[in-house]
Amino acid sequence: MLFGPSSPAINDNRVVALTATIYNFDVELADGDRGVYESLALRVARHPSESEEFLLTRLIAYLLEFTAGIEFSPGLSDPDQPAIAIKDLTGAILTWIEVGTPDAARLHKASKASRRVAVYTHKDPGQFLSRLVGERIHRAAEVEVWAIERRFLTALVSHLERRMAFSLSVNDRDLYLSVGAETLTCRVNRHRLAS
Repeated sequence: MLFGPSSPAINDNRVVALTATIYNFDVELADGDRGVYESLALRVARHPSESEEFLLTRLIAYLLEFTAGIEFSPGLSDPDQPAIAIKDLTGAILTWIEVGTPDAARLHKASKASRRVAVYTHKDPGQFLSRLVGERIHRAAEVEVWAIERRFLTALVSHLERRMAFSLSVNDRDLYLSVGAETLTCRVNRHRLAS
């Protein structure tokens, strides 16, 4: 589960599992690719079944997609929703964002329910894409698959704390994440589903 400061999952009395671990991230975001410059304070609930790499991939996906109307799902309590959604003022999903390695049925549903689908994976993109070959996915050629380098996530995990501050600069899909005295770098590469 990933929550922003006014997330409905916190404000409408839904219960976060007692075994979830809450992280607080203070982020200075400078996304030169999209002209987005924000100071963000985020609360992130990590479910016991989630790896640290998955948690951080969700966080990076949120930051790379940050825009008006972005929302986190209520988490595992609502598996029919995307991990992250960008909605218009009517509540319609404009962008459906998945994290990890969703199956073909989920991507098919996402592509029919929204204008844009993006997947951020921390796994081997080659294996993920080969699993989807020949599967029925609506507008498969338009589904964006973004791979975050494992070495970057491994290095970021070594800095992970319950309260953490960092800055993230994005330039041409290259990430520069400064935490403490260290700067971690990563190229976020786009892959395409076979149509």
